[in-house]
Amino acid sequence: MTFTTFTRAVALALAAAACTLPAHADSVASSASSAGSASSASISDSIGGSSNSSSGDRRRVTTGPYRVIDIAQAPAKADTTRVTLRAVAGDAATEFWVDVPDRALADRRIAKDEVVQVNERVYGYEFAYGDTKKAFFLALQDDWYRELASRKVTI
Repeated sequence: MTFTTFTRAVALALAAAACTLPAHADSVASSASSAGSASSASISDSIGGSSNSSSGDRRRVTTGPYRVIDIAQAPAKADTTRVTLRAVAGDAATEFWVDVPDRALADRRIAKDEVVQVNERVYGYEFAYGDTKKAFFLALQDDWYRELASRKVTI
């Protein structure tokens, strides 16, 4: 594992742990891998364009508040909720959906008409509750997501 790969893996594990865990240093390290799988996924597997969206691609996702316009079971994905979002400001026609593992929403469900804050990060997108700004899901760039995969270590 290169230093860059290690640095990415540690940064992502800590960011993912922050989404679902209290800020206790002793629990972050031991729970980072399980938190990462519960509260993150790759962008290509979790974000898509709404059928109402003019271009339907992920490049239209930008930082800002989005209103939840629909909530449904994600097609062909067990234990996953599809949340359709529409931009509150700017281009209000901007819509996309995000598939969120149900475990990431275990503490608090998302409601229709609720506002979700989307923040673009170096590793992908952070989704947070609009009222508390508490992150609940990370959509990671595919190369970053691959870095989190468990690998067999030989000595």
